[in-house]
Amino acid sequence: MIDIPFMSRRDILAIGAAALTSVLVPIAKAAETPERHGISAFGDLKYPADFNQFEYVNPKAPKGGVFSQVAPTGIFNQGVLTFNSLNSFILKGDAAQGMEFTFASLMARAYDEPDAMYGLAARGVQISPDQLTYRFFLRRGITFHDGSPLTAHDVVFSLQVLQEKGHPIIQQMLQNLAGAQAPDDATIVVSLAPGHARDLPLFVAWLPIFSRAYYADRPFEETTLEAPLGCGPYRVGRFESGRYIEYERVKEWWGADLPVARGQNNFDVVRYQYYRDRDVAFEGFTSKGYLFREELVSRVWATRYEFPAARDGRVKRDTIPDHTTDAASGLVFQHPPREI
Repeated sequence: MIDIPFMSRRDILAIGAAALTSVLVPIAKAAETPERHGISAFGDLKYPADFNQFEYVNPKAPKGGVFSQVAPTGIFNQGVLTFNSLNSFILKGDAAQGMEFTFASLMARAYDEPDAMYGLAARGVQISPDQLTYRFFLRRGITFHDGSPLTAHDVVFSLQVLQEKGHPIIQQMLQNLAGAQAPDDATIVVSLAPGHARDLPLFVAWLPIFSRAYYADRPFEETTLEAPLGCGPYRVGRFESGRYIEYERVKEWWGADLPVARGQNNFDVVRYQYYRDRDVAFEGFTSKGYLFREELVSRVWATRYEFPAARDGRVKRDTIPDHTTDAASGLVFQHPPREI
């Protein structure tokens, strides 16, 4: 028999308070980590908290005009030769190029810094010491294009629906997303599984924010030519399926004067032109069917830019140095398991 000493009510309360304190101390320490204005896979950030704009942009760049192009590549299910959908974050369909411009994200990438992102919809983030919990804080007054408020609940909905019904690439990237919660309208708590990929927090911060109310009576996983409700610097304008699509600049966009967006999104209209054949697309460029072309074929670059507009200087060619590392490609052979 074990002799248990008599404990008064005061003793029991003291022990209970001590136990509760031991549980809450790690949480308090995690919550007390300083709020950061950006995140990086490598830890350090180039720009300070009070930076005005990215160094590679002109904050006084004029607004207006039209920019048109044939896009060389696309993300997720975006089609290069045609499109039949405006849902570019699922597997089904061929989505239009540029749909990502219609949505904002928690943070925006800095293109002069490897794997760094700074606050867009989120003003900042707190990161737990074990780097498994990211607490994002939304800015005040941000809205969707219809004027409805963008809240933490929309962000949580977006992460959950993309993890469950998004494009397989998105689902794979989010496999170590353990959960997302919105304790209030302005706070998102993202939990990551131990051993997660180093770039998972960046991917979460980059994903588009959808309206939970908009998708309350619409299936997210279906192809559609209905322009979705966005919250980004552009909205869908005119389009003809398979031929072209235009995006109109949102002139009263809430993020226009933030440091991560200042000097950017300057064209009133961004247009993507579609051709079923690359040679036909080149002829479309020579006849001013669109205004910007990224040439991917060295033979064409060397031999075909002799049309009149190129000779008299109306078309200007430029070679832009690319110091990034080429992506690796290869085949992986996997032997089937041996039968025992």
